Amino acid sequence: MAKLSDLIIGHPEVKSFGELELLVRHAGESGEMFIEFDIKPDYRDTPRKWQWILESAFTRGLKYD
Repeated sequence: MAKLSDLIIGHPEVKSFGELELLVRHAGESGEMFIEFDIKPDYRDTPRKWQWILESAFTRGLKYD
């Protein structure tokens, strides 16, 4: 299971929600089965429906880039 906090802490180079979304897509492609949203992303451009967007990105992976 991938944790959002682990992804954010492990990749300090990610500076925007768009970059985080791409990172979550990679996690989905790498074989992770589930993602846990244990924290809210603290980026200026984080949208209100961030959980839905990241869950969708995780499920889709990089296929629909």
